[in-house]
Amino acid sequence: MKGDALESIRSDLKAQFPTVNFDYTKQNGADIVHIPKEYVVLVLKHLKHSGKFDFLMSVAGADYPERAKRFDVVYELFSTRTSERLRVKTQVAENEEVPTVIHLWRGADWLERETWDMYGIKFAGHPNLRRFLVHHQFKGFPLRKDYPADQQQHCTESLPVHFDVDPTYVQPADKDLVPLNIGPSHPATHGTLRVMVQLDGERVHRATVEMGYLHRCFEKMAETHPYNQVIPYTDRLNYCSAPMNNVGYCKAVEKLLGVEVPPKAQAIRVVLCELSRIIDHLVCIGANAVDLGALTGFFHLFTYREKVYSLFEQLCGARLTVSLTRVGGMASNPPDDWYKNVMQFVKEMRVGVDELDMLLTENKIWIQRTRDVGKISGQEAIEWGYTGPCLRAAGIGLDLRKSSPYYMYNQLDFDVPVGTTGDVYDRYLVRVAEMRESLKIIEQVCKNIPEGDFTIRDRNIVLPDKKEVYGNIEGLMNHFMLVIKGLRPPVGEIYDSTEAANGELGFYLVSDNSARPYRLKARAPCFSIYQSFSHQITGGLLADVISILGSMNVIAGELER
Repeated sequence: MKGDALESIRSDLKAQFPTVNFDYTKQNGADIVHIPKEYVVLVLKHLKHSGKFDFLMSVAGADYPERAKRFDVVYELFSTRTSERLRVKTQVAENEEVPTVIHLWRGADWLERETWDMYGIKFAGHPNLRRFLVHHQFKGFPLRKDYPADQQQHCTESLPVHFDVDPTYVQPADKDLVPLNIGPSHPATHGTLRVMVQLDGERVHRATVEMGYLHRCFEKMAETHPYNQVIPYTDRLNYCSAPMNNVGYCKAVEKLLGVEVPPKAQAIRVVLCELSRIIDHLVCIGANAVDLGALTGFFHLFTYREKVYSLFEQLCGARLTVSLTRVGGMASNPPDDWYKNVMQFVKEMRVGVDELDMLLTENKIWIQRTRDVGKISGQEAIEWGYTGPCLRAAGIGLDLRKSSPYYMYNQLDFDVPVGTTGDVYDRYLVRVAEMRESLKIIEQVCKNIPEGDFTIRDRNIVLPDKKEVYGNIEGLMNHFMLVIKGLRPPVGEIYDSTEAANGELGFYLVSDNSARPYRLKARAPCFSIYQSFSHQITGGLLADVISILGSMNVIAGELER
């Protein structure tokens, strides 16, 4: 928040709750309000209805077993009007409950449910506190500090078709409803998503989803690995645009360290992110098109995806999961001809986007399968927690590259495409337009790559060059100490975010000054988007289920972490 915004919040809450003394802190640029759990609903309700913070971006838990009040519950609030943020924190003991805020934001449903599933923190009034990311036979809570990271629990039986608890639902007596599994073993659900529906003829009468088929507990693994060794795990969040995850995570760690990467490293990261945005949109559009029967478009688009993978391969030897960044900058300098190859790709990709436009945009079948399907208003999208292309397709032009610019985005000329209806067709149009804007960004950056180093040269953060290690004792000792001692950010916490291909990718990071993150929570954009899926498909045709699912671009590695 800017200026004395925290003081303004303090005055506002003091006027609203004159008998209560909340604690206010500022840490790593974030404004934080600490409140008793009894005031969670009252404070969040006031902050939302007063117009200050209309968006619940994340709910995170953290475990401190040595405290009497063992758990932190952390709410990240955001304003779509001013782009300001506020962190609201409360503490609860193991046998206590914190009230649900589902009635304030519909998107709080899964956010709270995940926190319960991972920590056992109960949200009073939540109707569906049952296993969610881990299987229904799982015992214990995996993100608690006393749960061993290597303790596996296997699922031996599957559940029949079942639906979320809804006290208002009444089974109609005059309808012959047919239960149906869609996935997980189905091409359109990509082997990782189970959709359960009741059909009234060809229409979906009721629906729910089951997840956890790819759950790897990324956040638990992050607690057991040194900071730089977490980077390969971030690759596997949204593996369709891996460098964006690398950049988002490293940017959060660097902000906690209080360092800024050199301009050249920023430029390389911007180019990688925009290349990744393009191929992510190619996968989204191409996979959705093939699921709806347009096989030609799929092959056409994946040709360009492979060209980008070849650019990644020139940098590091890998294509899909690249681990290109390091805390402090990049792993290496790009080859001399790399920028020239990127510019050649820009030229070819412009032709490819135009050809995609001709293949699908005015295609009658594509229009019939996507227009007015899965419509959602901007306000509904905010309530669910949409960010990225799905939110912009609904008419909300929020893009962190513009509203909260990082690196050199505020120096670049590009537009933010915005739709009107939020339907599948508008989501497609927004992604096509965003690819064109990404090409503009890449071209501008590649023509003006800054001089200088590709990483900072802080011996407490970055390993020295091999020639230094092999050539003098100081370089050898710096290498030895950093490997043995590890990268150690100061004690503190941070929430930092970037505009990934699916929307806001955020990391809530807590450091205890050890060589590993004490807590790392990933705010995955498609997690909040997908939780509206059951609502979106209810009442629609069975054929539209696949169309809507593809437009959400649900990537299981990011969804389940």
